[in-house]
Amino acid sequence: MDKFFKISERGSSVRTEIMAGLTTFFAMVYIVVTNPNQIVSFSHLAEGADPAFQQIWNAVYVASILVAVIGTLLMAFYAKMPFAQACGMGLNSFFFVSFILPVVIRGGDSAALVDGYQAGLVIILLSGIIFMIFSVTGLRSKVAKALPDCLKKAIPAGIGLFIAFIGFQNVGLIQTNPYTLVQFVDIHGAVKNGEFMTAALPALMALLGVIIIAVLEKFKGLKGASVLIAIAIITVLYYIVTGTAPSFDMGQVGQTFKDFATIGVTGVFQAQSWKDAFSVELVGGVFSAIMLIVTYCLVDMFDTIGTLYGTASQADMLDEEGDPINVNECMNSDSIATVVGGVLGTSTCTTFVESAAGVVAGGRTGLTSLVVSICFALCLFLSPLASLVPACATAPALIWVGVLMLKGFAKVDMDDARSAVPAFLALVMMPLTYSISNGIGLGAIAYVLITLFTGKYQKKDIPVTIIALLFAVKFCMITM
Repeated sequence: MDKFFKISERGSSVRTEIMAGLTTFFAMVYIVVTNPNQIVSFSHLAEGADPAFQQIWNAVYVASILVAVIGTLLMAFYAKMPFAQACGMGLNSFFFVSFILPVVIRGGDSAALVDGYQAGLVIILLSGIIFMIFSVTGLRSKVAKALPDCLKKAIPAGIGLFIAFIGFQNVGLIQTNPYTLVQFVDIHGAVKNGEFMTAALPALMALLGVIIIAVLEKFKGLKGASVLIAIAIITVLYYIVTGTAPSFDMGQVGQTFKDFATIGVTGVFQAQSWKDAFSVELVGGVFSAIMLIVTYCLVDMFDTIGTLYGTASQADMLDEEGDPINVNECMNSDSIATVVGGVLGTSTCTTFVESAAGVVAGGRTGLTSLVVSICFALCLFLSPLASLVPACATAPALIWVGVLMLKGFAKVDMDDARSAVPAFLALVMMPLTYSISNGIGLGAIAYVLITLFTGKYQKKDIPVTIIALLFAVKFCMITM
């Protein structure tokens, strides 16, 4: 084991690697619940909702865990790095907005909802295949250089704001307002109308959850496990304060696997799914489908690059050229996991930034990743337990991830308008337009125009110009 994982060579120990793996797992285990919640949007699981939402939730629950296990095992045995993989936050919400929400808006039935879900899996599969080709052939490094540095730093931060915004919405911290579009939770109105327990309490408990995570992060012994602890605390408080009792039906385990086998893993193997993936009714046509594929591929690519470079730097695992060791193997692992995710029934898999928690705890080898994957595998049979977690307990995790993902934006050169404006547009337009691709597109367009009219346009800007033109055409031709 020591020789295979190079534990001693990297200055670690088996005990340290195991503790680091547990730390990483506790830091990211929230994805087990939040990923299916985001793909179907938690609010659609209420009593009386279309049963297809619960079917999709069940399928995504199993697929998410299997993808995390497979992707992280690849990191353990192929890349031999202390990084864990799971379905990317933000991209799962983008999946809902792109493929399931349009069906909801049209008033589609159960069959239509499943069709939208399965069409999205085709897009995920294709984006993963493209990413895999780029990784295997070495084109990844060239694509990574296509977008300017300011956008690379802004994209993860914008996704972070998007994720936090979703967390705010899920518990009603941010509500609609006919005059200002959005507003803070109306505590006064909830008390006045006798709806405090249902309309305001979840929002306030979510805020408390964020505070708990922030406080726990200050204690070294709890660092990394703070998210899981906060989820547990808020869940218990929710049932105590509301006076409700959670229901626990182990029979749900069987139904979870049944739905996974029925609509999840079979999705991309149906001809109708491929037809729907490029249909005008669902995604806006072939061009829109291509843009979705490119968006998923680019976001996954740059998010992974950012995580690898940042975490490897923190672990002092960079080569003489400043690149993470085994970076190609890591990228290959990421792309393979995304392809597997499309086949099994869930959204894009990516390298998790929470891997940094394990690195901080001393993780330096693939043994850390192996421990994480084993822990995820155990979650397969805990779906009834996962369903007990209320939205007010998982929302703090989303908001905290938003906090973590904003770190990179601090490195943007805000003194240079050519850097600041594109980065700012990418940052704010993702949550405000509820679209990751819109933020990337507007940032790219702004960068090209500012660069062109300030006389700083160079040959190296041609790739980002092509990306900007594609987005300009998309904005003019497609509503998204």
